[in-house]
Amino acid sequence: MSGTWQSLANQPLFNAGTMLLLTDGTILCHDSGKQEGGTPNWYKLSPNQYGSYLRGTWSTLESGPNSPLYFASAVLKDGRVFVAGGEYNNGRQVELLAAEIYDPMADSWTILSTPTGWRAIGDAPCCVLPDGRVLLGSIMDNRTAIYDPIANSWIAAANKNNTRSSEETWTLLPDQTVLTVDCVGHPQTEKYVISSNIWVSAGSTPSDLVEDSSYEIGPAVLLPDGRVFAIGSTGATALYAMPSIANQAGTWANGPTFPTENGQQLIAKDAPGCLLPNGKVLCTASPASGCQPDDEGYCPPTYFFEFDPISNTLLYAPSPPNSMKPVYAGRMLLLPTGEVLFSNGTQDIEIYIPDGLPNPSWRPEITESPANVQAGQTYAIYGRQLNGLSQAISYGDDASMATNYPLVNIHNLSTNKVTYCRTHDYSTMAVHTGTVIHNTKFTVPSSIEAGRSELYVIANGIASESIPISVT
Repeated sequence: MSGTWQSLANQPLFNAGTMLLLTDGTILCHDSGKQEGGTPNWYKLSPNQYGSYLRGTWSTLESGPNSPLYFASAVLKDGRVFVAGGEYNNGRQVELLAAEIYDPMADSWTILSTPTGWRAIGDAPCCVLPDGRVLLGSIMDNRTAIYDPIANSWIAAANKNNTRSSEETWTLLPDQTVLTVDCVGHPQTEKYVISSNIWVSAGSTPSDLVEDSSYEIGPAVLLPDGRVFAIGSTGATALYAMPSIANQAGTWANGPTFPTENGQQLIAKDAPGCLLPNGKVLCTASPASGCQPDDEGYCPPTYFFEFDPISNTLLYAPSPPNSMKPVYAGRMLLLPTGEVLFSNGTQDIEIYIPDGLPNPSWRPEITESPANVQAGQTYAIYGRQLNGLSQAISYGDDASMATNYPLVNIHNLSTNKVTYCRTHDYSTMAVHTGTVIHNTKFTVPSSIEAGRSELYVIANGIASESIPISVT
């Protein structure tokens, strides 16, 4: 079995590109422009009063300081949004040297400094570390840098062992490392050991995942069992298993190969992937060639698949109405409902509704929470696995849209209305934290309805058991 697609009831009036899940349950969405050249325009999708994104509504946000396309991005511990670089800016390929932060509370942008000595950021990879800092890779050389949102400053991090970070996909692992397949220097892989500030070898993939002519690759998703499913731009996939000691290499094994369509190998050359609540991975592939004109292997249409880690198989999933573009245009975002938004630079966003249920052991577990809350007030909540088992969302280099942070919603038992509370100041941004108790703060909106209610913590589309709560 696989999921089904539905179209948004209220489609955007702009060309939807990169999407990020804000900590109040709304969706920040970038306008990629009519010719996918980049714009400064950003919009917000809000669920309706019953928590439905399918019937959500759009609002216009403050424009950003630049007009980027293909850039690094991340949601921070305090709920703000980090954006850096841009392969294009206002239609021109410039490898933009820029960084900024969006504050959803103030609906405003702040321009940041950039790493000392860097000449470009462009479509760089990035990863939020467990302590909330952001690791950024250089597309020009083997340097990396770390942005500290609290100090509002950059420091130089360790140089990668291999050459530049260009086109790489970075994945945060439970052992406090960041894994990447080296696109320049493939099939070698390496990982950043956060505590030691060093890059170490992670071995080599058994089958090459990187297209040699373009250095492109697909997404790499951490699975609930602790392995990483890495998807190649060659049609091959691979599975990485962590070592017992973080600074050791770990092991790689071959995964399934994408099929052919009309004699053409399907590949994931710059493509999205999403860990579904049922433990499978929704992913995409397009023909390697055969289109006219053959745009460097970026051929339509996009085919959809679900990878099953238990059977180690790739099975076709249904395609949405907006699938008639190459995979590189696609973006996926996992919603708190467990559904997946799919955009691809058009005015058509589709929602994938997966089948099945999560393993109960994957749920966040609340260990301490308030019994009564008041509108406009801030509270703390404690529990296990509040950040989920994975970053959940991945893409081949740029378009980083991880969702490994807790959301809180309150369901009114009388009216069935759903209210998302803004979460912030997480104790960690780590993944797969097991039995360790972590916490988050949440602020109750002033618009919430009073009465008997149920509170949930949600991570990567998987909700905790409900906690009874009274709203006054």
